[in-house]
Amino acid sequence: MSRRIAVLRPEPGNRATASAIEARGYDAIRIPLFEVRALAWDAPDAGAFDALILTSANAIRHGGPGLSALLRLPVYAVGTATAEAARGAGFRVACVGTEDAEALVAAAETAGIRRALHLAGRERTLEAGGIVARVIPVYASEPEAPQDVARLAGSIALVQSARAGARLGHIVDAARIDRDGILLVAVSARAAEAAGQGWERVVVPDDLRSGALIEAAIALAD
Repeated sequence: MSRRIAVLRPEPGNRATASAIEARGYDAIRIPLFEVRALAWDAPDAGAFDALILTSANAIRHGGPGLSALLRLPVYAVGTATAEAARGAGFRVACVGTEDAEALVAAAETAGIRRALHLAGRERTLEAGGIVARVIPVYASEPEAPQDVARLAGSIALVQSARAGARLGHIVDAARIDRDGILLVAVSARAAEAAGQGWERVVVPDDLRSGALIEAAIALAD
């Protein structure tokens, strides 16, 4: 029997990821650890920047009407899901990073970007400095009380951020679930490190292509 795959990301991504897993014939457990909400923000003058850096599709989902003032800026995005959301909102995507935010910034600098605007979450890893001229938080991820945490036992958990990794470890320990019975598929080494030690196995896919975490989890499920 295949192992269950626990999807921990917030909605609406949770539903989309779980549905993709179920479409492949596997059992998905929907346990969102955070709820994402929009923050109030004012769009700056787009003329002050030469690129827009996005590390999450949530910046597009929750950016609101202020995004329209920035459509002239080319987008540098982490991951295909973020890039697809940006295109859907009318942006031109100049680069899709397959690693982390720091690697994306390095690629943007190599491409000649000198003053980038980063639309981000309130909790983030990338701050202003270097070519990142300004960071504006446009959404926040608030902890959500998870349901049916006992179902995490023996599962494969998809960890899509460092905060999710740390929170998963806390929830599992609080529920007295054995870590050594859970496999982690983490979006990055940082996310895996945040989850701590003691898991049955930890896998970090080589890149951030859309579906890479799902593919890695399915490979472990049987």
